[in-house]
Amino acid sequence: MIDPKIVRDNIDLVKHILKIRRMEDAVDITKLEDMDATRRQIIAKIDELRTMRNTLSKEVGALKQKGQNPTDIMEKVRSIGNDIKQYEEQIVSIEETYTTMMLSIPNMLHESVPIGNDEHDNVVMRTWGQKPYFDFEPKPHYDLGTQLNILDFERGVKIAGARFYVYRGLAAQLERAIINFMLDLHTKKHGYTEVFGPFIVNDESMTGTGQYPKFMDEYYRIERDALSLIPTAEVPLTNLYRDEIIDGNNLPMYVTMQSSCFRREAGAAGKDTRGLIRVHQFQKVELVKFVEPETSFDELERLVADAEEVLQLLNLHYRVVLLCSADTSASSSKTYDIEVWMPGLGRYVEISSCSNFVDYQARRARIRYRKKEGEKPMLVHTLNGSGLAAGRTLAAIMENYQTRDGNITIPELLKPYLEKSI
Repeated sequence: MIDPKIVRDNIDLVKHILKIRRMEDAVDITKLEDMDATRRQIIAKIDELRTMRNTLSKEVGALKQKGQNPTDIMEKVRSIGNDIKQYEEQIVSIEETYTTMMLSIPNMLHESVPIGNDEHDNVVMRTWGQKPYFDFEPKPHYDLGTQLNILDFERGVKIAGARFYVYRGLAAQLERAIINFMLDLHTKKHGYTEVFGPFIVNDESMTGTGQYPKFMDEYYRIERDALSLIPTAEVPLTNLYRDEIIDGNNLPMYVTMQSSCFRREAGAAGKDTRGLIRVHQFQKVELVKFVEPETSFDELERLVADAEEVLQLLNLHYRVVLLCSADTSASSSKTYDIEVWMPGLGRYVEISSCSNFVDYQARRARIRYRKKEGEKPMLVHTLNGSGLAAGRTLAAIMENYQTRDGNITIPELLKPYLEKSI
């Protein structure tokens, strides 16, 4: 959630952000302004009445000490109390609607984010490595996997429906090896602490990281229990410190977690209907940072580098893309996508998205820090990124390491992990 002071003091900036994000329909700004004004008027009235009641209560005490009858003043005190109760009931209703509207406002964008209308306006910042050369026409991973009997899409559909899949043999072992390799890299070299948390979370957690209430229809929610399947381990990791004040001397804090992720992909009808690119369930290693505000954009660059190293060690060609205003997620202030080259598909595919949310998530989840006892707590900055999406990494390895005879060469780095899994 953005700072409410911005709505109060610089509503034109909010309107501008909604426009360049192409999210003008996200919230009724006029209604929000009116509600904020009404809300502040009622709060001021409640404060005024409480002051009046306190003054009259003191008069009651003074009259009693003098042996005089305070009945008339006591009646006024009771009347004022009833007025306060009515105003408090009004403010509860207004606050609920006001908060929901505030939660629907997207984050402020960093000044370096390019203004654009869609993904075509994203900016390629750099590339790494070279596209592999094949003296034959490379196959997409879904054809390779089906022919090798290691990817079974038909039975995935039978068991659960469209956009589900089954791994067999090498595919299952290879993805497990990929996940273990990524966790080792991030914990042993990059300084992350491994966490294993729930794959099902409450509504407060989904609200804290920005998925709810605006985008509730995009996720799998268990209505009976008011719980949701996580779309990413960002949710449990970030909410580790919800409603807490962190010891600022422990910042920055880096955590990582591997999990299954669940998404409806409701807005992806007709896109990547075959293969592992856009599915309802997938595995991912997530990276989350809690940092001080003045370091957060430097930390974003390091976060991207941590994710990049996975691809570099696997010798997979990729590019880093800075997302434009309209393509940046509502919660993010600045986002880089890392896109790996898929020779079988003949295009780049996003394999990691790394974002700085500044204090947007921390304000929603009330995550603060304090360096010294007695200091006023401050909001942390939160960041997250995929380090990486395991299924897409598997698909990228299959396509980039395929051979003419339809087999797959295993990257040297993964062989020790693969041997352990057999």
